[in-house]
Amino acid sequence: MHIEEFDPATEDGKVDACYQMYVAGLPFDDPAGPPMSERLFSAWMREGWSGERRETAVVAGRGGGWAGGYLLELPDRKNTHIGELTIMVAPDRRRQGYGAALLRHAAARAAALGRTLLSGLTRCGSPGSAFASATAARAGVVEVRRVLELAAIPAGKLAGLRGQAEAAAQGYSLLSWTDVTPEEHLDEVARVSAAMADAPRNPGEDAHRPDPQRIRDYERRAAEIGIRRYAVAARHDRTGELAGLTEIGVEAEDPAWAYQFITAVTREHRGHRLGLLVKVAMLDLLVDAEPGLRRILTENADSNQHMIGINAALGFEVLDEWQSWELEAAAVPQGRPARAEAR
Repeated sequence: MHIEEFDPATEDGKVDACYQMYVAGLPFDDPAGPPMSERLFSAWMREGWSGERRETAVVAGRGGGWAGGYLLELPDRKNTHIGELTIMVAPDRRRQGYGAALLRHAAARAAALGRTLLSGLTRCGSPGSAFASATAARAGVVEVRRVLELAAIPAGKLAGLRGQAEAAAQGYSLLSWTDVTPEEHLDEVARVSAAMADAPRNPGEDAHRPDPQRIRDYERRAAEIGIRRYAVAARHDRTGELAGLTEIGVEAEDPAWAYQFITAVTREHRGHRLGLLVKVAMLDLLVDAEPGLRRILTENADSNQHMIGINAALGFEVLDEWQSWELEAAAVPQGRPARAEAR
């Protein structure tokens, strides 16, 4: 098989081919969730969400055209031993060896770049999960996606939840901003975001520890690809420090959906229902800021019972489950290598 590495920043035709494979695969791979727009997908292929290094390749199909492709993301600030791999194969070309060839090629590239582990995510019950389980990959944390239909929230429910949260959060006040974190809060936002370090994750994965520069990178990329960002924070009145934070994004090309980014409360301020407080306040904010919004998508590890409880109280319902996978790059048998051409 002929596998060709390419530069997504300059080879639009191959990016478009991958997008068409992605769209064609949605009924099998992700039938319930919102699809990425072409703009968002292209940005993901070219730079990702913060400009980290990546490699891309496509495999030629028998009889012509591109049959599949992959994106290998290479984190540079944490998990530098991991290559995050997404394989795409056109539905009518599946079960013909293209996915296996792409996996071998990606594993060889990851190893050459000093990455010992490949990671990926597939919807439970999907062809991707069947493919992963047929390799030597280890199943890891299960992420459960949930959706909140705003029109289905009963009248008065949010007011009741707000009252419960405010009663437990005496001594805290709320503040919010859009798109860019105010400079005076940047270090504090990084500190609060790092509270997600104790969220469930696969063994061997580094904890979530953002820094101010990484936050600015995310904000820059969001603006470039048309994502509006909203943040609500809880501040401890006595000390003035931020204690809780929730962030949501809305893609300009599909404003009916919002995407939960993070919700975090620092350990020393837990037990005051700040997670519920900031999430209810976020819903209040979005009603005015995003009149076209219809639903919010979030995901949590299936063992994260505290956050699941908050989401259930708000009315989020399970959409589907996604299985994380880890595969030692050296465990992928190379056999006869696919013919590759770098450009």
